[in-house]
Amino acid sequence: MESSQIQEIIQSQRNYFNSGKTLNVDTRIEYLKKLKRVILEKEDQINEALYKDLGKTSSESYMCETGMVLSELSYMIRHTKKFARKHRVMTPLAQFHASSYQMPCPYGVVLVMSPWNYPFMLTVDPLIDAIAAGNTVMVKPSAYSPYTSQIIEEILTNVFPKEYVSVILGGRKENQALLEEKFDYIFFTGSPYVGHEVMSKASVHLTPVTLELGGKSPCIVDETANIKLAARRIVFGKYLNLGQTCVAPDYIYVHTSVKDKLIHEVIQEIKRQYQDLSSYGKIINEKHFDRISKLLDPNKIVYGGKTNRETLKIEPTIMDHVSWDDAVMQEEIFGPIMPILTFTNFEDCINIIKEKPSPLALYLFSSNKTRVDMVTHSVPYGGGCINDTIIHLATSNMPFGGVGNSGMGGYHGKEGFKTFTHYKSIVDKKTWLDLPIRYQPYSKLYDKLIHIFLR
Repeated sequence: MESSQIQEIIQSQRNYFNSGKTLNVDTRIEYLKKLKRVILEKEDQINEALYKDLGKTSSESYMCETGMVLSELSYMIRHTKKFARKHRVMTPLAQFHASSYQMPCPYGVVLVMSPWNYPFMLTVDPLIDAIAAGNTVMVKPSAYSPYTSQIIEEILTNVFPKEYVSVILGGRKENQALLEEKFDYIFFTGSPYVGHEVMSKASVHLTPVTLELGGKSPCIVDETANIKLAARRIVFGKYLNLGQTCVAPDYIYVHTSVKDKLIHEVIQEIKRQYQDLSSYGKIINEKHFDRISKLLDPNKIVYGGKTNRETLKIEPTIMDHVSWDDAVMQEEIFGPIMPILTFTNFEDCINIIKEKPSPLALYLFSSNKTRVDMVTHSVPYGGGCINDTIIHLATSNMPFGGVGNSGMGGYHGKEGFKTFTHYKSIVDKKTWLDLPIRYQPYSKLYDKLIHIFLR
């Protein structure tokens, strides 16, 4: 799509927003209900698209994509009216007599740029929150998941007029053209590298951004953990979508005394959970397949390691005796390789993690409450789980987002509504009384009164 066409769409959305048509809360809710109906009608086509792009089974597609979207829609349909109300707050005595309140107002024209790894959920979830908040939205799905992008375009075109929600297909050229334009808010999910570019472009227009990025998310297993259960939950989180998950446990940091037991149980769980590799999925494309394959060190593989470039499949793989200097520890893996590192002192382990860039997620398997408190209080990371993996993002009742190098801002549920909302602070001053103490000339009496009011 040419830049001039993109500019034309942006202008039509700005005109639509300025008309006030998105401000009616009942209208927003009706569109969300319509979106839910169409998604339910097209569930089979969504599953088919996700299978073509990523090899996802219908079960995984519903659990991790369509079902998550429907859950967010149900939440927003129930709560948008409450979230959109003005919120009264106390007025200082010095401002007597007045009422004070915060008025939730949409930003305007929003750009949502989404990735390929969960292409349906990570596109439609932020769209839902932006619509609930009263914005118009331009959606730019990834070019790496073309089948899902096509069904997204079909669904959104069916539900919304294009001046309300538009889908821009294409690749790098379209991304660059969009980032040259002025939006009122940008929501980006992707790599930290591209996140830098998005923030740089947004700064030209002083456009606020939410960046959902990634990083090397540690999974700590201490000697007090339930090893058998830990292995089961780690295997689920690590190899879901072939590790192409921004919050997947990137590496395992295990106490030396339980390392061998953990590896044994992880192997048993891989065999149990992935008996049938035909439903295992695939790496998104050859570029990422080659990148992940280069991270495999044959001398350190203790399980798996087989690859097939024709089918873009890499076996669930475990690498032992890994050090911080290994290639697999120099970047976010985003693939089905599980590096095992060990520690003997828990405090040393935590200090090493704190020295690294802040991860998007952190997982701790432990029954030691002191250690749990230490990790949750003192280590900077986006979010995570105690004695589980990944599930912290599967709720509309908590925000999901990163910190530092792993992102800024959050969304889901109420936090998602707030992300796409500016809250105007308003004081409604009454006219029947006008206290003279703020006006010159000042006097000692007024000074005393101000000291009484403001303390």
